[in-house]
Amino acid sequence: MNAAPADQIRLLDVQALDVRLQQLAHKRKSLPEHAEIESLTKDLTQLRDLLVAAQTEESDTAREQTKAEQDVDQVRQRATRDQQRLDSGAVTSPKDLENLQREITSLAKRQGDLEDVVLEVMERRESAQERVAELTERVGSVQAKIDDATGRRDAAFEELDGETATATKEREVIAGAIPADLLKLYDKLRAQQGGVGAARLYQRTCQGCRQELSITDINDIRKATPDTVVRCENCSRILVRTAESGL
Repeated sequence: MNAAPADQIRLLDVQALDVRLQQLAHKRKSLPEHAEIESLTKDLTQLRDLLVAAQTEESDTAREQTKAEQDVDQVRQRATRDQQRLDSGAVTSPKDLENLQREITSLAKRQGDLEDVVLEVMERRESAQERVAELTERVGSVQAKIDDATGRRDAAFEELDGETATATKEREVIAGAIPADLLKLYDKLRAQQGGVGAARLYQRTCQGCRQELSITDINDIRKATPDTVVRCENCSRILVRTAESGL
């Protein structure tokens, strides 16, 4: 393949831009904010699960407290009615009076036991409420950190995307001036050779594979006309000759 030396030089400009685009794409994927957001999101998920569990516990104890208080109220109302009957003098039978007094005493003990249950449930509910408050604060704190990291990531995206757009446009302009067959070969080699399809020949060394060319290869390149597209025998990349090639 033949191509004007100027077009071959342009390949180095395109290659430099392709390397820059690769670097920008890698930087975009490897921003530290990605790992930060991922880690924080895991923490947030765990905290939200804990918060739901705490809210459920608080809700359950609230219902339990209501039920216990209702039980106390029922016993208290019954004891009040019994006391009123006792005080009214309507019960005159000694046996009935004894039974009524015994029931009032039993209800008083029952009320005391139920009030202890209410206190115990209230303590558990208060503990659950404190846990809900704590976890709610922690969820808010982690969410704020995620929002901050997301903002920093998006700002970095915007900057990198701007640089990518500029480099892409510049590549289009330069590549548009290179013969189609030469550019096609370059793109093919770039795909095969880890993103580098053309390399400078500097001091008899291929800057693509960093291997020094043999004397035979150097002599063959010396014999080639300036518009001959030469390739590295080691890595097959297009070798671009310059005044510093050492020929």
